[in-house]
Amino acid sequence: MPTLVIANKCYSSWSLRSWLLLKQMGVAFDEIVIPLDQPDTKEKVLRHSPAGKVPILIDGDVTVWESIAIMEHVGEAYGAPVWPEDRKARAMARSVAAEMHAGFSALRSACPMNLGRKYGPRDRGEAVAGDVARFSEIVRQARERFGAGGPFLFGAFSAADAMYAPLATRLDTYSIALDPATQAYVSTILSLPAFQEWRGAALKEAWIVDADEVDEEAIENYRIAA
Repeated sequence: MPTLVIANKCYSSWSLRSWLLLKQMGVAFDEIVIPLDQPDTKEKVLRHSPAGKVPILIDGDVTVWESIAIMEHVGEAYGAPVWPEDRKARAMARSVAAEMHAGFSALRSACPMNLGRKYGPRDRGEAVAGDVARFSEIVRQARERFGAGGPFLFGAFSAADAMYAPLATRLDTYSIALDPATQAYVSTILSLPAFQEWRGAALKEAWIVDADEVDEEAIENYRIAA
């Protein structure tokens, strides 16, 4: 059975991506949680990967790091349908997954993932609005072209959905207004039983990462341990 090394579930967007994919693909795994922002965090992560970052998948004598690489390995090693079967859909899914990996920096910076809080709507700047608009465009195009088989970007759940799941949480956490199609997609991700399992564990965590707590008053505090 593989082991997935992750960080705090409340804050770690990259950890969520790989964890959610494994759950959705039905691949059983153990997990190791290494809390962020602790004196020994880096040391503990380096024990598992020379890159010094999570997530890390340890599968026998194979170690894989970086989320997309982990997803590709899951598809190859376990025969999981990580990408859409249709060639055109698969090409777009890989493209938007890579775009998420490298982009959306304004939204990711201004609105760090935080499952324990809910903030009120406010103007978060032109760059954030641009990232939200691009996400909505991706949702619209993917759903219109390839979404007939289910509620996800390409119908069935794929690595592209896992990549965008943390972005969906940010839009909810920061009360960002969305068009109906984008809101429906965000609601689909947030209502997944696997995501609900992740969030339930996140809300029980005692760790607070100051860097991911924005300087504004929350309208809701969901954390059980806070």
